[in-house]
Amino acid sequence: MTRPEPAGRRQRLLRRGAELAALLVVAAVAIAVAIKTTPMQTVNVAGQVINVGTTAPSWSLSGPGEVDLFGQSLPTTLQFPGPLRPRLALSQITINSELTNFVRGASPAGAERALGSQLADGWTHYFAWQTTIAGLGALVLLGAVAGWRRLPRRTTIKLLVAGLVVTEAINVGAIIVTASRAPGLLRQVSSLNQLVGSEPPPQVRARGRPLPGVQAVVMGDSTAAGAGLAVAAGSSRLSRVCGRSSDSYAQDLAAVNGWQVLNLACNSATIAHGLLGPQDRHGKIIPPQLASAQRARNASVIIVNIGANDLGWSAMVRYCAVARRCDDKATTAYFQQQLASFSKDYLQLLSQLATLPGHPRVIINQYYDPFGPQQSCLGPAGLTPAKLATLTSRLTTLNAVLAKGATDFGFLSPQPDFTGHQLCTSQPYVQWFDDPAPFHPTALGQLAIALTDQAVLRE
Repeated sequence: MTRPEPAGRRQRLLRRGAELAALLVVAAVAIAVAIKTTPMQTVNVAGQVINVGTTAPSWSLSGPGEVDLFGQSLPTTLQFPGPLRPRLALSQITINSELTNFVRGASPAGAERALGSQLADGWTHYFAWQTTIAGLGALVLLGAVAGWRRLPRRTTIKLLVAGLVVTEAINVGAIIVTASRAPGLLRQVSSLNQLVGSEPPPQVRARGRPLPGVQAVVMGDSTAAGAGLAVAAGSSRLSRVCGRSSDSYAQDLAAVNGWQVLNLACNSATIAHGLLGPQDRHGKIIPPQLASAQRARNASVIIVNIGANDLGWSAMVRYCAVARRCDDKATTAYFQQQLASFSKDYLQLLSQLATLPGHPRVIINQYYDPFGPQQSCLGPAGLTPAKLATLTSRLTTLNAVLAKGATDFGFLSPQPDFTGHQLCTSQPYVQWFDDPAPFHPTALGQLAIALTDQAVLRE
């Protein structure tokens, strides 16, 4: 027969096990709090400011980090091991001679990777702070427990030392195993484009003869072109193909200010195919709008309307009109994917607008709300209040990206206010379904946009 284990020994083992479990719980809480509260570290590269921190813990063994660009979290092209991966937030843009290289990368093949080195240093500094905060957190928690249980001083010191050792062992061990490779990966980064996986378009160059008399340039999509409105007699074939109207807000601004305004906007234009790259419109190849804008070297104002075509806004409205609902997982995921792609293209556009000769004032127009609170007339078209709430939410998200990007680059970003003049009102500023360009501004809507831009220019 085996002798039963003495009760005192069992109790000691149980007590030791409970103490170890308590230390592990304290360590887990302290590490989690440290990850949550450790401030992101600021690094400066070429006059630009980036904050470096960590993503929320993940259960996967590896995955991408995050880049916060204009309020959108974009995955990095780099894959990092472990549950904690770098999170990078672009917090301040300075328009200087190094901005283009910061976004696009330096052209020489052997250029020093200053961006990657700074990001790696920021990541290392972040974890130095995180380790310190985790240790302090463990000491505070264990000190509170010791005070609550009125432990003797000697026992308290042993508890604090044991807790600190366990916490830092787990924390540092996890960092060594999962995060130590991140600095080496970050040092490979030479540009913001490389980090988010964006292929920069070719550098836009001026094409055509100079236009020294132009005071303002309007670029963008069908909203800026004046889709569905009258085209001026004697307009060029290019203007007719692009749908540029004599009632566009470009012409309103010209009339109010006595300016010569160059309207380069074109129906269906996107950033990649229209503003920074050529656009195929009914078989006619239209030069990049930005290249044409560079001919107006004396222009003091550049106004841009862009984003709706990049996100497929018209198709989204049509789908919502016929579908049972348009906030399902598939369409929401598609919208997020399109928004992430737009954010990358928007970065390219903003960086090139920032380096225009003469540094004109830049206005990035947000989109007006075409629906408003009066929605009864939209029901027969299949647009229920729930569907309109989804569309309005997505339009608001697009406007937030437009505004954040403009603000980061020091540009203006007003939103025209169509309150009281949306679709179901007695005097709408928006074209109806059976008009030539549904949901686009009427002539009065174009005037409202012009007045909005005029107001911010006077501030």
